[in-house]
Amino acid sequence: MPLKIVVPVKQVVDYQVKVRVKKDGSGVETQDVKLSMNPFDEIAVEEAVQLKERGIADEIIAVSIGPSSCEQVLLNALAFGADRGILLQTALSFEPLIIAKLLQQIVVKENPDLVLMGKQAIDDDCSQTGQMLAALLNWPQATFVSKLVVEDKKATVTREIDGGLETLMVTIPAVITTDLRLNQPRYPSLPNIMKAKSKPLEKWRVEDFKVDLAPRQQVLKVTAPPKRAKGIKVNSVNELIKLLHETDKVI
Repeated sequence: MPLKIVVPVKQVVDYQVKVRVKKDGSGVETQDVKLSMNPFDEIAVEEAVQLKERGIADEIIAVSIGPSSCEQVLLNALAFGADRGILLQTALSFEPLIIAKLLQQIVVKENPDLVLMGKQAIDDDCSQTGQMLAALLNWPQATFVSKLVVEDKKATVTREIDGGLETLMVTIPAVITTDLRLNQPRYPSLPNIMKAKSKPLEKWRVEDFKVDLAPRQQVLKVTAPPKRAKGIKVNSVNELIKLLHETDKVI
């Protein structure tokens, strides 16, 4: 039986944009800044679409949590090939545990066979949501996947580890997080972009879910990294050694 796949997608500052910290240090500037789908989530959507093209999946549901502007991210996922979208609208920013609990509610409601999601978001780099979601669902998980083969309600995955490559087999349903080397996301064609506007896109409120939205973490201050000091050119190894002996830090 073909699989039903849920793919969470997050709206982030585009990877080509130079990130600027707000003047009050409360976070990163997002006003008048290009926003786009998290690159790791694009890979997850692409993999789901490829599974559908091979007849392994028959429905792909893209899910996003955030303000109304996230609707554009969902439209992009629909243009990639997702069948419908769900937007959980909120003006708040949530930590990974709350996001995982909200996604858990979506999974319980939609009853998918597979959750495919990016291994991390490029804005916070937490790399926690997929693992937390699997724990909450009590599902098998495979993270940082660079190759995926689905057959007979089992998923064989290859993941990169420090010592090389690791191959695992997990039973479905499962949560799988994607790495950069899994695939190369396609560019949506103009006809598919137009078709995306007519695909179903539901809008719900996070307050309608029985999830404790109270934060467990508090951001005290966000600062830009210090600028690198100007380099020093030396004419010989002896001069370099002498310089290192004279200073208490390496430049």
